[in-house]
Amino acid sequence: MARKRILMKISFPSAISVSLCCMLILLGGCEKKMYDSQLATRSYPLTLHSTDTIDVQVFRDDQTIELVNATARSYRDFDLWINQRYMRHVDELIAGQTLIISLWDFYDERGDRFNAGGFWRTREPHRVRLVEIQPRANLPLVGLVTIRAEDVN
Repeated sequence: MARKRILMKISFPSAISVSLCCMLILLGGCEKKMYDSQLATRSYPLTLHSTDTIDVQVFRDDQTIELVNATARSYRDFDLWINQRYMRHVDELIAGQTLIISLWDFYDERGDRFNAGGFWRTREPHRVRLVEIQPRANLPLVGLVTIRAEDVN
């Protein structure tokens, strides 16, 4: 009888440890979805793409982009496109202004969110390759000067 009690004492903590390990593995496999269909935007207007550029520099700083308007012109009520896929509406970018925007605020036509990375990321973050302004839905896009970041966190 004493032998059975010893085995039960050893088995019970082991069973709890195994159960906890299994729960942690299962919870670790859960990942927050990166899309929300209610936040979906329109698709990229490929027919309105142009090679025109303006002197607005775009710098990536971790999970944000910084737009530096080095022109004497202000831009109001426009859509900002990243990588010909992700879009966000911007109210205004005044002449000489520096505007900081979170990359997590950009969505595509399916509601997929731009993967900006960060400490808890599970996938490699997207790179910012091409940034464009579209003044209105039916007007051509204008490219911005994207300054490549050497290391994306």
